Amino acid sequence: MDYKSIMAGLAASALQGADAASLEAMIEVPPNPEMGDLSLPCFKLSKTLRKAPQQIAEELAKAFTAHPAFSRSVAVSGYFNVYFDKRTFAESVLNAVREAGERYGAGTVGAGKTIVIDFSSPNIAKPFHVGHLRSTVIGNALYRIHRFLGYDCVGINHLGDWGTQFGKLITAYKLWGDERQVEEGGIEELMRLYVKFHDEAEAKPELEDEARAWFVKLERGDAESLELWRWFKDISYKEFNRIYDLLGVTFDSDAGESFYNDKMGVVVDELKEKGLLEEDQGAYLVRLDEYNMAPALILKKDGATLYHTRDIAAALYRHKTYGFDKAIYVTDYAQNLHFQQWFKVIDLMGYEWADRLVHVQFGRVNLEGVKFSTRKGNVVLLEELLRQAIDKTRDIIESKNPSLENKDEIAKQVGVGAIIFNDLSNNRIKDISFSWKDVLNFEGESGPYVQYTYARARSVLRKAGLSGAEAGVDASLLENAEAQQVLKELAAFPDKVLQAKEKLEPSVISRHLIDIAQSFNRFYHECPILVDDAALKSARLALVQSTCMVLRVGLGLIGLQAPERI
Repeated sequence: MDYKSIMAGLAASALQGADAASLEAMIEVPPNPEMGDLSLPCFKLSKTLRKAPQQIAEELAKAFTAHPAFSRSVAVSGYFNVYFDKRTFAESVLNAVREAGERYGAGTVGAGKTIVIDFSSPNIAKPFHVGHLRSTVIGNALYRIHRFLGYDCVGINHLGDWGTQFGKLITAYKLWGDERQVEEGGIEELMRLYVKFHDEAEAKPELEDEARAWFVKLERGDAESLELWRWFKDISYKEFNRIYDLLGVTFDSDAGESFYNDKMGVVVDELKEKGLLEEDQGAYLVRLDEYNMAPALILKKDGATLYHTRDIAAALYRHKTYGFDKAIYVTDYAQNLHFQQWFKVIDLMGYEWADRLVHVQFGRVNLEGVKFSTRKGNVVLLEELLRQAIDKTRDIIESKNPSLENKDEIAKQVGVGAIIFNDLSNNRIKDISFSWKDVLNFEGESGPYVQYTYARARSVLRKAGLSGAEAGVDASLLENAEAQQVLKELAAFPDKVLQAKEKLEPSVISRHLIDIAQSFNRFYHECPILVDDAALKSARLALVQSTCMVLRVGLGLIGLQAPERI
């Protein structure tokens, strides 16, 4: 039952000239349940109706038509508040969750629309460190949320497998590398060579020229440089895929920057034809002065392409291939200007879909106040973090539930879940200072807390011998405050999913899962479930079943597993 819609319709019929849709947008949830379940502030209406807010609220309270959804209404300090009929509300929520099942909160707002989501996108030959986690888990959650709402989603891992850094790595390998050491050391040995290049280049700047020359050779198809590049790429893929497997992340395309190498000439030609490309000391750029931005550099003096060139080529290809309704790019806010620049270039090229390009920015991760840097070698490897979280979870299981079956799998689900949830429980724009202590803290408002709540609820159902959701319970037995609060949190879930999509903010769901878990645990402690009274037991078990369903759906939307036992 859509309570906001019902309330708005009844209010509109009581107020001459009021629009139900506008009223519905104004309705909010009071901060204290004692004030009501829904509230309509009358302050904005005061100007159009030329009446005091409190007078409007009182008129609504007097004229409000009786409806089975509501038990009463009141006017307080300019607010018109309504109270749900508790039995009707309980029946409405339980029936909605039972009937929808795994699709509770799903929708069709995205039917017939395609969303391209560019996320994760680590650089080849560099280790997958904690700084890469944010783009990966935020992008994966946005992919799942959009798909849940009916969108046709295309997840793209735009791997950084092209650029001057490969000239640097080839130079480093030719000077100090060893084939056997690279095969044995993998990406860590490649990183060592990369760091050594930057250390040596500080004293020998000519190494930078050598690196640029190697990259130009690579762009022109030089056999030796291509062979080394492919080798570095294969080594990197093995590590990345191992980490993606741990995180439960998959992609529909891993076409990296190199995929667009033969598509950039067309972009450069089109920019020239449209009079947008300008030569400047041998380089080519698009001036953006009138938009208060620095120029977008398209070609270097030596003819090498840059990120702008490759991103423009990728966008043109993706629109032609997927016909997207929106293309989302998940990177940290330090790249804001870069995206603003090439989004504007797309616009200047005359493509009407330029406004469908969206940069989903997020805060950066630092190590105790210091920025991560592969050049300097100060990184926390993501695989190391994930393995430590899994090991810690296994130790906890061994101490608290040593007879648990499938301990290794559950330790993986909970340990990895803790890392993902720790990231997604914060507003994405916030900077995060990495701390081993905080990340591996499983107490309080954490992923393991939500997962444990789900496992606890499933345990209750197993003890009761229930496998499927029951219908026809006496909902009047769920009118107590603890049960009603759980029901309110479950009822709010579909709106939270929509909010997460609209705001491109997975933390909306993460925080709501905490709210559901906390309200359920209060209910669990205050309201015995497996009681002798058959009707009361049945009603409370129905609430447990609904909670399980919503927790599992919500955890899945942000990329976490829901273990049946912990």
